[in-house]
Amino acid sequence: MPYIRTRLSAPLTAEQELSLKSKLGKAVEDLPSKTEKWLMAEFCDNCRLWFAGDNSSPAAMVEVALFGKAPAAAYGKMTADLTAILAEELGIAPDRVYVKYEETPYWGWNGSNF
Repeated sequence: MPYIRTRLSAPLTAEQELSLKSKLGKAVEDLPSKTEKWLMAEFCDNCRLWFAGDNSSPAAMVEVALFGKAPAAAYGKMTADLTAILAEELGIAPDRVYVKYEETPYWGWNGSNF
């Protein structure tokens, strides 16, 4: 049950959003037992993001929430994949991206909790 919210300082076309959604679906497999089948993705473009006191270059904030836990190595691989995806798709330099992970023991869906 992963959820990925991506806030971008740049605009996002429909084609870019579809490509990002597909690539995030693949990247979520870095986390044990997570697949695109359960992925919810949110994209917020044109956000006013300042990174290190500067907004002259594109920046992004990616938040990954998941039911359960994952090993540190999996998070490391996913961070590398997420920053590479944003660089490739949108030209956002990896050093202008923060990635935050949140693990939760409770996750609700379809009227009940897992």
